[in-house]
Amino acid sequence: MSWNEQGGDKDPWGGRKGDQAPPDIDEALKRLKEKVTAFTGKRGGGKGSGFGGGMGSAKNLLPIVLSGLLILWALGGVYQVDEKEQAVILRLGEYHNTVGSGLHWNPPLIDTVTTIGVTEERQYSTRGLMLTQDENIVEVALSVQYNITNAEDFVLRLKTPETSLKQATDSALRHVVGSTGLDGVISTQREQIAIATAERLQSLLDIYSSGINVVKINIEDARPPNEVKAAYDDVIEAREDLERLVNEAQAYSNGIIPEARGEAQRLREEAEGYSSQVVSKSEGEADRFLALLAEYTRAPEVTRERLYIDAIEQVMTDSTKILLDTEGGNNMLYLPLDKLGQGAPASSSQRGSETNNEMIDRVANEVIEKLQRRGNQVQSERRR
Repeated sequence: MSWNEQGGDKDPWGGRKGDQAPPDIDEALKRLKEKVTAFTGKRGGGKGSGFGGGMGSAKNLLPIVLSGLLILWALGGVYQVDEKEQAVILRLGEYHNTVGSGLHWNPPLIDTVTTIGVTEERQYSTRGLMLTQDENIVEVALSVQYNITNAEDFVLRLKTPETSLKQATDSALRHVVGSTGLDGVISTQREQIAIATAERLQSLLDIYSSGINVVKINIEDARPPNEVKAAYDDVIEAREDLERLVNEAQAYSNGIIPEARGEAQRLREEAEGYSSQVVSKSEGEADRFLALLAEYTRAPEVTRERLYIDAIEQVMTDSTKILLDTEGGNNMLYLPLDKLGQGAPASSSQRGSETNNEMIDRVANEVIEKLQRRGNQVQSERRR
């Protein structure tokens, strides 16, 4: 008797009608196995079994088998996508949609689910020999850090995205290195080469619609081949010596040039000071001469006499010996002013000191009188 017939109180899952508990899958599969076994045994049974009875049991078992298969099929379509992943759904081989993180269900055998990690950074490394712009061979090793920005393009556009990435990296790197000299590749332009390679690689991947985003490229090593490494090391050492000597010369230049500039500035200021002094002195002499000219215009004789006396005074000041022609005598008077100016020794007597002072006073008076008489004679002659 089937479970839905009158009087039946059990369902095919082993529960009663009044029970609200969910069916137990393991128990249902166990009962299904028992019924299949019983059906197989009855079909090959003894004399009392008939064909009509076998057909009835098969009809009763078919819904149970179909229900079990349907449950298994439905459970096979449940899957979960992590936070860092995306799932690309293909329905009957054609793109359907892309789902994010969470619990999802798609019909098995109809939909194909491909899960891709889109937030994690992946890394790819390569090394190879290539030719530089100046026709030198260099060995370059680099690593590429990348992630997936478009799961659909990554899955559907390229058959092998990683292989395409490697080939595009080699192409971009060889193009950039081929446009750079050996010195730049090995030492001075590594950062610029990495940036240029990343930009060119990203443009190639965008053309391919690969769904790959290049995060960063690191130039890990760049060196000449081992066969010429010793010679290139000598070149590098010579270049370092050149830089050292240039730095030393620059340091010496920085020390000597400010000193020379300071000395030049000092000489320039001294020259300007001397020029100002000479000009000022010349201007003062000119002003004095103009003032003397005005006085000479008003009193020529007095001015002439004053100039003569000033000239004699200036000449006599620089002389240490004086010869006087005294009137009323035939002898010349010799005055050693340098000796007289030194004074008497400490051991001389007071009388000797007084005699010297009297002599000096007398001689001075005679000189003054003679100068006055000569001046009077000159004036008398001019008046005549």
